[in-house]
Amino acid sequence: MAMAPPRPCPDPTCPLLNCTKHLVPAWRTRREPIQVPRLSGRANQRRRAQLFAREPWCRTCAAKGLRVRATIADHVIPLAEGGADDDANLAPTCAACHRTKTQAEAARGARRRR
Repeated sequence: MAMAPPRPCPDPTCPLLNCTKHLVPAWRTRREPIQVPRLSGRANQRRRAQLFAREPWCRTCAAKGLRVRATIADHVIPLAEGGADDDANLAPTCAACHRTKTQAEAARGARRRR
């Protein structure tokens, strides 16, 4: 079996060949999110319509004493964090509150990946 030729270090400031200190893994695996069975199509549309008929105002804004029309059915516990895709885990949310919550969830996810 032939030996592989020496490779320069991936760190441009390192003068060594075949450096093991600055070694970069050839293959990085990603932890795939847990796949949760989800409703789709007309069943999901029906569930959203029932949610907005039952609770037409944004739940987060209502807690602050505001009345803002809900337009998004948001998962209270995100699916990526193990939340279920059922009625008990859905909350009516306005676009502004949904954006704020999504940014916070993305930041948590980025911290987990480090």
